[in-house]
Amino acid sequence: MPLVYQQNINPYTKLGVWHITEPEFFFIKEVPLQREITHPHKRLQHLAGRYLLKELYPDFPYDLIKIADTRKPYLENEAYHFSISHCGQYAAVIVSTHYRAGVDIELVTAKVQKVIHKFLSPGEQEMILKFHHIQNAAPHSFLTAAWGIKESLFKWYGDGEIDFIEHLQILKIQADETAGTAKCRVLKQTAIDLTVHFIFFNGNVLSWVFSQ
Repeated sequence: MPLVYQQNINPYTKLGVWHITEPEFFFIKEVPLQREITHPHKRLQHLAGRYLLKELYPDFPYDLIKIADTRKPYLENEAYHFSISHCGQYAAVIVSTHYRAGVDIELVTAKVQKVIHKFLSPGEQEMILKFHHIQNAAPHSFLTAAWGIKESLFKWYGDGEIDFIEHLQILKIQADETAGTAKCRVLKQTAIDLTVHFIFFNGNVLSWVFSQ
């Protein structure tokens, strides 16, 4: 079974990553498509994410998922709070019966260097680049982690109209070559302090956040 990572974060919240190696029919017999997706790989990612929801919580009502104007999937009755992310051959999901949550998975890549000015302030760039000396860390692993941290916060917030530099701030990072945490602040209407967790695995970085 390609459930390559699972964490029961607390009694109400589960996190999982699925390595997509199966053909489409493996998923579609369990979680039929609710909307047309023409691109074959995006369709496969979509199905894998919803399959993973049921893998973590077998009674998850995936057929009741709606998509907000911000493209955030949600359940109207909020019986479950959840977030889904896809990257390459992986699908990641966080599900909680109590807590608002966000998850992101990213391939560690040097391409992130070209766009750091779009999501990191000069101060954040200076802070994060200091981590590049860590032994065994890929050259751009912590910049990719920073992107994932802010994507997780964006998904946690869920209401769109977010400026990644102005409204999503990374205040402090503690990390080694395998994992870390980021103290962050969401500045939208009111200031909310959150802790984002992240881990590196198989050339990817997985980040997640949850709170009431």
